[in-house]
Amino acid sequence: MSNGLSKFFRPLLQLGLIPQITIGIIAGVALALISPETAKSFSILGQLFISALKAVAPILVFVLVAAAIAAHEKGQPTHIRGVLVLYIVGTLIAALVAVVASFIFPTELTLDMPEVRGEPPGSILEILRDLLLSMVANPVTALMEGNFIAILAWSVGLGFMLRQANEATSKVLNDLSDAVSGIVHIVIRFAPLGILGLVANTLAETGIGALLEYGRLLGVIVGCMLFVALVTNPLIVFLKTRQNPFPLVFACLRGSAITAFFTRSSAANIPVNMELCERLKLDPDTYSISIPLGATINMAGAAITISVITLAAANTLGIPVDFATALLLCVVSALAACGVSGVAGGSLLLIPLATSLFGISTEVAMQVVAIGFVISVVQDSTETALNSSTDVLFTAAACRAAERKEG
Repeated sequence: MSNGLSKFFRPLLQLGLIPQITIGIIAGVALALISPETAKSFSILGQLFISALKAVAPILVFVLVAAAIAAHEKGQPTHIRGVLVLYIVGTLIAALVAVVASFIFPTELTLDMPEVRGEPPGSILEILRDLLLSMVANPVTALMEGNFIAILAWSVGLGFMLRQANEATSKVLNDLSDAVSGIVHIVIRFAPLGILGLVANTLAETGIGALLEYGRLLGVIVGCMLFVALVTNPLIVFLKTRQNPFPLVFACLRGSAITAFFTRSSAANIPVNMELCERLKLDPDTYSISIPLGATINMAGAAITISVITLAAANTLGIPVDFATALLLCVVSALAACGVSGVAGGSLLLIPLATSLFGISTEVAMQVVAIGFVISVVQDSTETALNSSTDVLFTAAACRAAERKEG
């Protein structure tokens, strides 16, 4: 019996991770369609997978960044500045795409939604203040709560202090980094099972009925994200590298976007992105910092969500919006998106900040946020997939552009 099972599963185990994940998605969809109640019981697989990723991500970032900086030789180049520029440009362009799409495909909403819990931030200054304060949080608390801004700050500081450490200490730090990376590899090998559970449970619980009423709004949001992923991001990468961007774009979508779509967490996808960067043979000194940093501030998907839903609210209330004000919304959305990870509820709770540009009351804005939660099954998944895969894409673009110049 065991030999029979071994012969059945051996070909599956010999497949690459992406084909295995694809099989997991198909199996999850089939299970949800055949037996929704049974599918719900598989949710434990998804919960375990996401919990494992979220648990390992903070310690992975802390150890990997500290080890990379401690081992970094003076004068050896890194490409963080180039990555940061791409993050900023990409987020601003994504917001602009959302504004243009909202003018071409104006959307109106049916309000009178239930009340939403959560307190939106009062201003961009408040968001930036919270981000600065989070940098100096207690390191133990930061590791426990997954505060990646503080984790980065402490690991960078520790890495610089350990650059003068003796050889034995450096070896221990490198061995610890290898050990944590090994745990990450094990967790990621269970991605097909985890995604099977996530797909089966999501389809069994929500279906698509609740999304139909807001299909036009969802279509504009998802359409903008696809346009950014397949048009503007490749164009940015081409201008940076002067090479065909699509092999790299599709590698990042396959290796990062698929898992991010189902985990719906940029933080949980950090280990997946780290491993993808390793497979792409990128500079460890660069990606060990740029990937966790991107999970915090590179939020093109959030900028799209904020812009589209805000303009839909303005259209619903009959508020005229000129293009100059819409461009200001691009800047506000991009800046607010950088603070998404520090605000409970993600990008949706930043919508009242953007709607305040048009004099829309908080009460109405929170009704709009409630609509966002209705479509969040698809919106949040697509947003996370775009954000997370772009972290790797722009890191790879910066590294390869630097290599081309050096060569």
